[in-house]
Amino acid sequence: QVQLVESGGALVQPGGSLRLSCVTTERILSFNTMNWYRQAPGKERDLVAAISVHGNTNYADSVKGRFTISRDNAKNSLYLQMINLKPEDTAVYYCNVKGVQVSGRPYEYWGRGTQVTVSS
Repeated sequence: QVQLVESGGALVQPGGSLRLSCVTTERILSFNTMNWYRQAPGKERDLVAAISVHGNTNYADSVKGRFTISRDNAKNSLYLQMINLKPEDTAVYYCNVKGVQVSGRPYEYWGRGTQVTVSS
């Protein structure tokens, strides 16, 4: 069972910055992709950013140019640097990993989330 623990969420003013972190109990190079999702009240959980095992990144249109996903293989950690935050970025942010077992069966794990609130 892979455990993911997020941290770094906070209350921040519009235009501010935050850095989210996610630490895993497994070597992150064993995952096909590592992802950040977010869910605002009353809305579905949406993909914000993704990074593949090869280092390729992908972002939601709404965060391009403001958010940067990265990882530290040695620390088994995933990060999301967020700048120029907007009120519409307010949500619970979740760390997610996806991979394939030796048997060929796909799997994914979720963290419990960290709250980001952007408000003046």
